[in-house]
Amino acid sequence: MSFPITSLELSSISGWMSIACWIVVYTPQIWENYQLKSGEGLSVTFVVLWLLGDLTNLAGGIMANVLTTMILLAIYYALCDFILLFQVYYYRRTPPPTSDETTHLLSASNPPTQPKPLLPPGLEYPLLLTFVLGAGIFAWFLSDSHDEIGIPEGPGRGGDVELEWKSQTLGYISATLYLGSRIPQIIHNFKTRCAGLSLAMFFFTITGNITYAVSILSVSTDPHYILVNTSWLAGALLTIVFDLFVMGQFAIYSWQDRRERETKIFAEVEEEEERV
Repeated sequence: MSFPITSLELSSISGWMSIACWIVVYTPQIWENYQLKSGEGLSVTFVVLWLLGDLTNLAGGIMANVLTTMILLAIYYALCDFILLFQVYYYRRTPPPTSDETTHLLSASNPPTQPKPLLPPGLEYPLLLTFVLGAGIFAWFLSDSHDEIGIPEGPGRGGDVELEWKSQTLGYISATLYLGSRIPQIIHNFKTRCAGLSLAMFFFTITGNITYAVSILSVSTDPHYILVNTSWLAGALLTIVFDLFVMGQFAIYSWQDRRERETKIFAEVEEEEERV
């Protein structure tokens, strides 16, 4: 491989990295739901709108005659959405024993115990991100580095691109669905304080959208090309803003919970000293 890499190679590498992120993006939330035996951290409307967005992308991929691999990935995304919905309704119908402190996610007096991470978050997430992005680069290397990779939901990848109303319509519909899905989840987080919600899911979502946008913009900055890809860029870049807001919710609630625990411990120590 020669250096520096060409713009098309950068687009292909970024595309593979984006796909690697999207392959694993659902796993942390599915696993967290399984550990907590609850899906109450998720807004059902959030998952349904995300599912509709993925189905729109699947329809767009079929219409655009993209690679079979890309069609299979789009189907995989939709299946993961169905798994999340199944978990939500399954755990609602079969709640765990009331003695388990991981129940009653919406109860302010009895918040759930989040699964304990294997590593500190400051170390865990960079390592996970490095591994996933590295896997994307490795997948690109195993493929023919001279070939382009078609992102499942993307339109023309370069050269002579045209405004085609069907793909454009699907692009704006999917962008609207992805953006709209975040609003009910943000509102839901105010009730649950992000309990039962996986931070890693949004971590990989943001990274996947950034690398996806790079894969488009690295091909060309021609105004006509940008115009053709506006809906796909909007769906990726604007979604990042909402996902950063969710991560801000995580940070604020984590800080408040830590302060509350410290205050409680301090009060208990003072009470113990007074008894002595």
